[in-house]
Amino acid sequence: MSSSRSCWRSIRSTISHAPLRLCITNSILWRAHKTNVVGTLNMLGLAKRVGARFLLTSTSEVYGDPLQHPQVETYWGNVNPIGVRSCYDEGKRTAETLTMDYHRGANLEVRIARIFNTYGPRMCIDDGRVVSNFVAQALRKEPMTVYGDGKQTRSFQYVSDLVEGLMRLMEGEHVGPFNLGNPGEFTMLELAKVVQDTIDPNAKIEFRPNTEDDPHKRKPDISRAKEQLGWEPKIPLRQGLPLMVNDFRTRIFGDHGSSEPGKTRAGSS
Repeated sequence: MSSSRSCWRSIRSTISHAPLRLCITNSILWRAHKTNVVGTLNMLGLAKRVGARFLLTSTSEVYGDPLQHPQVETYWGNVNPIGVRSCYDEGKRTAETLTMDYHRGANLEVRIARIFNTYGPRMCIDDGRVVSNFVAQALRKEPMTVYGDGKQTRSFQYVSDLVEGLMRLMEGEHVGPFNLGNPGEFTMLELAKVVQDTIDPNAKIEFRPNTEDDPHKRKPDISRAKEQLGWEPKIPLRQGLPLMVNDFRTRIFGDHGSSEPGKTRAGSS
């Protein structure tokens, strides 16, 4: 009973809502939007009933294919509302709208984080995200799949930096939204080179036609998070990626397995 009471006190204090990962298939597109919208409404209703502070983990996808670079929180974005990615982009935008409606209309304490690409140990190996794709493919001696010309850019933050940012946001007094991401910007070809340097210099790259509505650039302006949360990421890609690679190698090949040339080499920070 004591543990149940402790859990209930925790629920009454804070609710963190992280609806849906990005990698989705055509067969569940409508479910993705339902999860973001109906799921957010359910959690907002719960937070209101128990008087909890509500954290919405939103996404950089609310900026769509941005015309402003880097992206600041005041930028409204450039989203195709009927594109193949729109169930996720618009679902998150709707979730932000609902969260602010509850904040203004029901005096609910809320916090909003816009999370940029994040990587680290324990990611799903085959979840379709670019970092996990490249790492798994290089370890398995498969070509790394680059879509389009590989000049699209993304910014990659290590998971512990994200956790620190979320904690500061939840424990602070500012609603947000806040961009939480690492401003270090890489093209997909540059990312592939970092993976080669970390796993296998001979890893191959295979080019395929680009996917529909793939954003050309993505980089956070984190000035607001620096000023109001005292937060900025600490771990560069070349330092964090080997930690993820070690975890993936263990899960793909087992505790004693390896892929030759096999040893993860930590790059410079």
